[in-house]
Amino acid sequence: MHRGYLRQLASIPGRAGLLLAILFGLSSSFGASVVGPELVELRETTLQSFRNYVAEVEQRNNESLRTGSFLWIDELSEPLRSEAYAKLKQGGVVMRRLPSNAGDKAYEFPGGMIHDWQGIVFIPGATLDQALTLLQDYDHHASYYAPDVERSKIESREGNHFRVFMRFRRKKIVTVVLNTEQDITYFRDPAARAHSRSSATRIREVADVGTKQEHEKAPNEDNGFLWQMETWWRMEQRDGGVYIQNEVVTLTRNVPTGLGWLIEPFVTSIPKETLEFTLGVTRKAVLSQPKM
Repeated sequence: MHRGYLRQLASIPGRAGLLLAILFGLSSSFGASVVGPELVELRETTLQSFRNYVAEVEQRNNESLRTGSFLWIDELSEPLRSEAYAKLKQGGVVMRRLPSNAGDKAYEFPGGMIHDWQGIVFIPGATLDQALTLLQDYDHHASYYAPDVERSKIESREGNHFRVFMRFRRKKIVTVVLNTEQDITYFRDPAARAHSRSSATRIREVADVGTKQEHEKAPNEDNGFLWQMETWWRMEQRDGGVYIQNEVVTLTRNVPTGLGWLIEPFVTSIPKETLEFTLGVTRKAVLSQPKM
C-alpha cells in the first residue's frame, strides 16, 4: 500500500479516516488485494475495445457535422427539446450519457469501463471569438478551471493545432493527480460555427505529490483511474449568444469485487461531474471577459 493513500485516508475527518487508514495499513501486510485500490494493467484487448468505440463516435460526429444537427439537443423530440433550451437559457448545463440506451451505467467490458458524456451550455451576449479565445488560452486554464486543472501550458502551436500539457487533480474519497499531454485541433465552420478535436496522447498518474519523492507512475503501476481520454467540442453563435457543446469519452478500470465502495464513486461519477464543472466554468469565464 502506498504511503500517499494512507495520508489521504488519515486526512478524512473523525474516526472514519483513522479507521480507514488503519485498515489500509493492515492490508499492506497481507497484500493490496485485501483492501485498497489494487493495481491493474491495461491490456491490449481492453485498449482495442476502446479504440473501436472511439472510431464509432468519430464517425457519428463527422456525419452530424456534415448533414445532421450541429447540437445534439436539436435531435430531441418535443417537449424535451424546448425543455432543454429553457434550461440552457436559465444558465443550466444540459447533460446526457451515451449510448442513449446506457441508462445510469457506464459501458463495462472485460478489463475496463467506457464513459461517454455530452453536455451543453449557453452563454448569453457572448461571441464565437470570445469562446474560442478562452478555450485556446491554455496557459491560463489552471486559473479558469481550478481546482480540476492544476497546471496547464502550451507546449507548441502551429495555427489551430495545439500541443498542451495539463495536470488534473480529481478527488472522490481519494485524490488522484494526473499529468497529461493533449493534441488539439480547431476548425472554423460556416454559419458562425467552430469545432475542435482533442486526444490525450499521454496520461500518467502522479505519486507522492508535493514531496521530494514526487514521480510519475509507470503505466503498469497506476490504479487505472484514467487510461484514455478523447474530446469533441462544438461552438455555435446564435440566439444572442454562444452555445458550447462538449463530448468526452474516457477509459477507466472496472470496479473490482469488494472494492466498489472505494473505486466506484471515482470511476463512475467523476466523468459526469468533471464535464458539468468544465462547461459551467467555461460559461462563467466567458461571461467575465470584456465584450469584443
